[in-house]
Amino acid sequence: MRRVLIVPAAPVPAAFPASSTFDLDRAWDVHPQVSVRPEPFGALLYHFGTRKLSFLKDRGLLAVVQALSTSPTARAACASAGAGDADTARYARALAVLARSSMLVERSPTP
Repeated sequence: MRRVLIVPAAPVPAAFPASSTFDLDRAWDVHPQVSVRPEPFGALLYHFGTRKLSFLKDRGLLAVVQALSTSPTARAACASAGAGDADTARYARALAVLARSSMLVERSPTP
């Protein structure tokens, strides 16, 4: 007889609803189970919990994602990465996709 060991997964924060718009004025961070590997084209993001792989095809977006953990809001992360208004709108759409795929999670703002 073959035995199968089932190991419960670590709790995963609630998924970002597909119908929601990404709020740049909230604090966000890379999910704790996500590894970010910079590459010449941008970066690879791998989620160890869901086993999803995402590609960032823009070094500017990588700079924004890296700045999320030290910025009070996603908008501030865009500004610290040097994004202009047009770039910020484009990055907000990309960040929404990352949030929907659980690569990013909302965090409580830093005081």
